[in-house]
Amino acid sequence: MGFLLMGIIMLASWLVGQQLQRKFETYSKIHLRNGMSGAEIAQKMLNDHGIYDVKVISTPGRLTDHYNPADKTVNLSEAVYNQRNAAAAAVAAHEVGHAVQHATAYSWLQMRSKMVPVVSIASNLVQWVLLAGVIMIASFNNSIVLLIGIVLFAITTVFSIVTLPVEYDASNRALKWLQTKNMVSQEEFAGAKDSLKWAARTYVVAALASIGTLLYYVMLYMGRRE
Repeated sequence: MGFLLMGIIMLASWLVGQQLQRKFETYSKIHLRNGMSGAEIAQKMLNDHGIYDVKVISTPGRLTDHYNPADKTVNLSEAVYNQRNAAAAAVAAHEVGHAVQHATAYSWLQMRSKMVPVVSIASNLVQWVLLAGVIMIASFNNSIVLLIGIVLFAITTVFSIVTLPVEYDASNRALKWLQTKNMVSQEEFAGAKDSLKWAARTYVVAALASIGTLLYYVMLYMGRRE
């Protein structure tokens, strides 16, 4: 049952990822009537929110876009930074949405940031602890190590759940700004909205995958205790 659940979630993750790539390829062909690049969109959104201590920079790779609260930088992948289309506008505005969250002390982002150090440690250890736990159960019928692994994995699962409102809120802020400031046409806005919708679904699938995996190990632990 556990393997079936994990298989379904992995398939769903792959399908959502493929659909996201197709959406971005499609909306990358819708060029912005205002002619602004992703970098320019990001900078204007920052200025419109009165945020002047955040830099917009280009980062190598594809889909590597992120906001770094530590050094206050909006990092846009090379394509998003330079391109002038609906997909680039959506991604750029979304990442600035995180900068706005940071500037306004958005509670879910604050909670997520406080969890990062603990999650970093847990994520580095969890796979090895779980593996050792499974071996200990099979060899010595000892479930203590597996329980420790479950606790570590639970921490990463909670982190993935907390990430959901952070990502959805950033997208909502981005779309509201794009629309109220008349930055995009109706067609461009529809493309931006659809792009962010599918991007958000990748986080939903990731959270479900984490929950499903956690339940699998909990059932394994409970089964050994009975």
